[in-house]
Amino acid sequence: MIMSGIEARRDEDIAHTGNLTDRLLAGLPAEAVLTDPDITASYANDMASFCPAGAPAVVVLPRTVEQVQHVMRTATELRVPVVPQGARSGLSGGANATEGCIVLSLTKMDRILEISPVDRIAVVEPGVINATLSRAVEEHGLYYPPDPSSWEMCTIGGNIGTGSGGLCCVKYGVTAEYVLGLEVVLADGRLMSTGRRTAKGVAGYDLTRLFVGSEGSLGIVVRAVLGLRPKPPQQLVLAAEFGSAAAACDAVCRIMEGGHVPSLLELMDRTTVKAVNDLAHMGLPETTEALLLAAFDTPDPTSDLAAVGALCEAAGAGQVVPAEDAAESELLLQARRLSLTALEAVKGTTMIDDVCVPRSKLGAMLEGVEQIAAKFGLTIGVCAHAGDGNTHPTVCFDAQDPDESRRARESFDEIMALGLELGGTITGEHGVGVLKKEWLAREIGPVGVEMQRAVKQVFDPLGILNPGKLF
Repeated sequence: MIMSGIEARRDEDIAHTGNLTDRLLAGLPAEAVLTDPDITASYANDMASFCPAGAPAVVVLPRTVEQVQHVMRTATELRVPVVPQGARSGLSGGANATEGCIVLSLTKMDRILEISPVDRIAVVEPGVINATLSRAVEEHGLYYPPDPSSWEMCTIGGNIGTGSGGLCCVKYGVTAEYVLGLEVVLADGRLMSTGRRTAKGVAGYDLTRLFVGSEGSLGIVVRAVLGLRPKPPQQLVLAAEFGSAAAACDAVCRIMEGGHVPSLLELMDRTTVKAVNDLAHMGLPETTEALLLAAFDTPDPTSDLAAVGALCEAAGAGQVVPAEDAAESELLLQARRLSLTALEAVKGTTMIDDVCVPRSKLGAMLEGVEQIAAKFGLTIGVCAHAGDGNTHPTVCFDAQDPDESRRARESFDEIMALGLELGGTITGEHGVGVLKKEWLAREIGPVGVEMQRAVKQVFDPLGILNPGKLF
């Protein structure tokens, strides 16, 4: 009887999937609908650890707005969950499939529709790669600032979904500040426009900002109007070596208190520096306890770097090395960009945290992470967007070792608790997804959760859009 029940459910699942596929194919080309289990399984996860994922019933790769609308109408009629995806470079499980869902991969919607130097905007589809857009607008003398470390692979739609940041946030801000307007397919297939393409606009509630960081839980972004800036001068970078993380964090405070506006202010602790050296043999000083990278893209970056270098020395820097040209600057930045890859090589698996604290608490955050690493007997490296207090404590562990995996998860939770204790937030740019659902509730409280769920109910009354994420 048990086996018969299982077989009956499988038959029902097959029939359901077949009906779903037929309905999808009524408005989509055959090549846009993937049902082979070996292929659909490859769309089940993003890059986060410890985040469960189900098996998709089908993967759909639309190329037009009308095709996305057809998918959502079909999903609403059949009550099938939909998980929107970009490049799946996320680190919170926000793009993980739920069992029996439609995975809606937007990577084929990858056109840059317009670049306007006069209006300083770009209009793009969600599958456009961040780096592709950046290079395209550069040809017009323009600049799209948000630059996540994964910019060579992550999509604009994914950046909008998670509210991503990047290395230049200290001066230029995060994705939300550059999204002026959106076209969004709602859960029932209707198309809604939000925002504007003008320099100013305050008509009605700011629904555009509501969708940024909503992780695909309120609607499917199919087009975005993005603000651009004039291309800045080539930046120059300075590297400062410190005998303690506390001294490096003191330098960060001095720089920001002094009114300086670096285009980049990044920190690597000793564990990260060693990992980068081991991976790439870059010759970074092994004796350093913290390496601070500062950059300026001002008309006279040399004088700005000299001023910041003096502040670093006053905070206790043992060595301050300003780059002489763009090539040297790029070499220094390469070390920072290799940080996460290098830390992954330490043990094979990482959990990358994303805790943002007030700048004044950055030193306490790094000290606390070091204590947590010692408590759990783990290697935890920290690289940070120090200029805005956004730290990335990265727990290195062997996923094949159950005890080490347990300790990794427990240390991750303690790091998030530490961030909240210091007046910070559980995520500065990676999103909540599956990984931090419990911690979102702790941060915003029961009334906050109630209000956010009420917003979700308005946009997605059937609960089919990326269910199981955020709350």
